[in-house]
Order: sequence, then C-alpha cells, then structure tokens
Amino acid sequence: MVTREDVENIAILSKLFVAEEELDDLTKQMQEIVEFADAINNAPDGEEFDNINNLSNVFREDVVVESLPCEEILKNAPEQAEDHFLVRNHN
Repeated sequence: MVTREDVENIAILSKLFVAEEELDDLTKQMQEIVEFADAINNAPDGEEFDNINNLSNVFREDVVVESLPCEEILKNAPEQAEDHFLVRNHN
C-alpha cells in the first residue's frame, strides 16, 4: 500500500515540490500504478498473450515504385543543398 509518506519521500528523493493539496490525489494515482504493475507481474505466462488478435502476416508485399524527382521533392524546402534538406541545429 502506498502512503502519503511514501509519496512525500519519493518527491524529496526526486527533488520535486508537491503541494499539500496534491498529496492525496498523487497517493491514489501511485497506488493505482503499483496495482497495475502487480497485475501485469501476476499475469500467467503462456501463448494466450501471443497474437491475441489472431492476425497473420499483416504486412503488404514490398513493391518498388517510381519516386518523384528530387526537384519536385525539394521545391518547398526552406533550405536545401546538393539534393538534400538542410536542417537547422537548435543547440
């Protein structure tokens, strides 16, 4: 069971500020996450989880088709050079 104190300790360790009025809701959410993880961990092993939708080969055949010319592809590019898109570095 997740307690308010657990959430407070996690917040302290994570160096996060949690307002007093948010603690009860976060405690409930954390408990739901733990319960969900427990449910997954307790799920039986087996083939019933493999291919649950009974799909078989959903991939299409790989077919080579004619592409557009480079000029057509690059005509709306804001910046280009040598048949390539130029992308700004946002550092």
